Amino acid sequence: HVQLVESGGGSVQAGGSLRLSCAASTYRANCMGWFRESPGKERQAVGHIGSDGSTDYARAVKDRFTVSKDNAKNILYLQMDSLKPEDSGMYFCAAVRSGERCPALYHGRPYWGQGTQVTVS
Repeated sequence: HVQLVESGGGSVQAGGSLRLSCAASTYRANCMGWFRESPGKERQAVGHIGSDGSTDYARAVKDRFTVSKDNAKNILYLQMDSLKPEDSGMYFCAAVRSGERCPALYHGRPYWGQGTQVTVS
């Protein structure tokens, strides 16, 4: 059973920063990423990181958000800077299944965390 546990959400004023964490226990995925949902909108990709450390971001967050991973602790991070009200939503981390690569994060059946709420006012 793969368990992903997010933390670090909260309320912040526009222009502020937050850092989200996602602990993946003992499961090591080739690719992990972040998604977000807000009322009335479909789940959106935020960004991901591959096993080689390569990253990619949605256009809406590029240059403001940074995805990183502490491989020793097996924790995924999302550093969010210059936050805007439209960044508000429930943020989920995801991990591809064993043997899969990053495309499976978007087109497969990744494992999901339970989400953490971010509110920017």
